[in-house]
Amino acid sequence: MTGRSAVAAIALCLALPATAASANEASDKVISDAIDGFIRPAYGRLVEATAALGTSMDKLCTAPSAGTLEAARASFGKTTGSWSEVEIIRFGPITEQNRLERILFWPDRKGTGLKQVQAALAGADATATDATTLAGKSVAMQGLGALEFVLFGTGADDLTGSSAAYRCAYGKAIAGNLNTIATDVDAEWRDDGGFAGQWKHPGPDNALYRNATEAVTELLEVYVNGLELVRDVRVNGFLGKEASADKPKQALYWRSQGTAASLDGNIAGMKALFDASSFGSLLPADSEWIAQSIDFEFANARNAASAVTGPIDAALADPTKRGKLGYFAVVTSSLSELFGTRLAGALGLTAGFSSLDGD
Repeated sequence: MTGRSAVAAIALCLALPATAASANEASDKVISDAIDGFIRPAYGRLVEATAALGTSMDKLCTAPSAGTLEAARASFGKTTGSWSEVEIIRFGPITEQNRLERILFWPDRKGTGLKQVQAALAGADATATDATTLAGKSVAMQGLGALEFVLFGTGADDLTGSSAAYRCAYGKAIAGNLNTIATDVDAEWRDDGGFAGQWKHPGPDNALYRNATEAVTELLEVYVNGLELVRDVRVNGFLGKEASADKPKQALYWRSQGTAASLDGNIAGMKALFDASSFGSLLPADSEWIAQSIDFEFANARNAASAVTGPIDAALADPTKRGKLGYFAVVTSSLSELFGTRLAGALGLTAGFSSLDGD
């Protein structure tokens, strides 16, 4: 069977049993490879990163010093890096129990998180220093945004001494909470009797995915929604049309100088998922150029993001680095067109409701 007929079977649900079975087999493999080749390993790395973060926070609290603070900050950067790669998977287990927002409450346009974190630090709320009780509090004060302020915000340098014992204990609780969430999501993705199995095996009796088209559309929407998030929320949230309209303090991870690294991580995750799943293998022969163009643009986006180093306010003040951010936004628009129009059209797919609508 040709690639074109496989795609037609997926898109149009042709009645020929052999053709339909082959099409389903091809799409099932793409989904299975997405799970086994990217999602499970990526969550495994997040579990490891958050565990190491917890260890570094424990050492900081036990023996506060400039060295242990620097180690904790470095561990935070590794955690945000791991999260940036896997956060593109915004469906499945991560959507249960507000886990997505508990790991990263963003965008926070009203500054809710900052106010709640500052209030907790000022009031020394003992329940915020225990990972279990912290998990029941506002999502805005239990994730990466809150921990970034603890480690990099006003007063963070006090963590080198004993005067910031409460601040450190709160940060340690956040790290523990993050590890619990990551561990739980990882376990659910590894359970073939749960969500992973439903996505891998669509069918008429499947409550979530009734056919191959619905399953593959879920994968497509990782890119459609993910690229929209990266460009419209993350980049355009701080990059103005003119330099005078830039808002560096609206950038994610601006305090820890992790803005560009996060953008690079998002694209790296998308690229790794595209490769692991062999999504492009579903394209007919005359549309293989789409996958090649996607690879080309992924490389362009990563090169642009990696060229933006240092504090984001300094990067925006540098015409060359600011230009790289603008180019990054342009490339993500190109990728949106490649996935949302070109690849989707070639496969007969239509992306559904954007999870970002209404933000």
